[in-house]
Amino acid sequence: MATSSKSKTIAVNTRFLIHNKLEGIGRFTCESLQRITQQHPEHRFVFLFDRPHHSKFIFADNVEAVAIFPPARHPFLWYAWFEWAIPRALKKIQPDLFLSTDGYCSLSTNIPTVLVMHDIAYEHFPEQVPFWARHYYRHYSKKYAQKAQRIATVSSYTRNDVAQLYGINPSKIDVVYNGANDVYRPLNLASQQAVQQQYAQGCPYFLFVGAIHPRKNLHNMLRAYDAFKTQSSNPIKFLVAGRKAWQSNEAFEVYQNMQYKDEVIFLGHLQLEELAKVYASSLALVYASLFEGFGIPIVEAMSAETAVITANTSSMPEVGGDAAILVDPLSVAQIQTAMHDVYSTPNLRADLIAKGRLQKQKFSWQQTADKLWACVEKAIG
Repeated sequence: MATSSKSKTIAVNTRFLIHNKLEGIGRFTCESLQRITQQHPEHRFVFLFDRPHHSKFIFADNVEAVAIFPPARHPFLWYAWFEWAIPRALKKIQPDLFLSTDGYCSLSTNIPTVLVMHDIAYEHFPEQVPFWARHYYRHYSKKYAQKAQRIATVSSYTRNDVAQLYGINPSKIDVVYNGANDVYRPLNLASQQAVQQQYAQGCPYFLFVGAIHPRKNLHNMLRAYDAFKTQSSNPIKFLVAGRKAWQSNEAFEVYQNMQYKDEVIFLGHLQLEELAKVYASSLALVYASLFEGFGIPIVEAMSAETAVITANTSSMPEVGGDAAILVDPLSVAQIQTAMHDVYSTPNLRADLIAKGRLQKQKFSWQQTADKLWACVEKAIG
């Protein structure tokens, strides 16, 4: 990868680097910046946190950390952080570039900006976003996209979505796919059986990974699982790995009314190593979300060599390719049929896993880092 010969100072919004709580955006930020900072020691990186940081996120000697008040976890504080605190910090740091990996940037600075946009789901499902957050996104996101020198999106779908809805020239947008951590890998049969014993009462299981939120569509996946269990006598469990998010009531109402709710196991948020084992020991990942900017669990599952059932909407066909069964996320019957087919047809499952080995090669955090750095260099140069 070509680099600029002159040393640059790059300020980075790292407020989603939260110890033991890395989710989609935090994982993207962590994995890409760890590689970029170590591979470009000639440049200085100043990480901007909104609270005290963990030392594990200082990836190299060329990384400095600055904590900026106030903690930005509410729309009113988002405004204060990005339009007051960030400009003051950038004025002091005098960076050559501001890199923001979470879809927000500042309208109150003239520092060249690279903005990473993971999705604009709030434009498609506004009712699923809390009131103040929805209004903030609707007011500022288009302005942020127009303000940035360059934009990186995590899929071609999101690139086209941003270009069309916000009137952005596609030539300003680079596609920078997510990856999957190296911890996601297959397990031998004995290890899988041990994991099943630990988490699923010794039974095979389907797995959902993600926050419990309406857009993730867990309610329809639970309905499909109940129908799958009703259709035939089988020992299959359904494991849910993820935290409870906003508007989770519908999923839990469906759960309470399930005939086979005792076969559903909620694991909560798992740490990386445990989650990797749960993936690798599952019958299939069931990830029929309504909308995704990318869908990291799809690649994690393929890396762990398990089958994937996902939705035929937004970015998921792009990520899953021919290595996933694609279903209409609003069709309980289609999700149920996919579950049945994976369970009852071992050759189908083996074929999906084999295709997944090829498909996953399109996605790695090293490729993410390289493409994000190329985007940064375009903005600097």
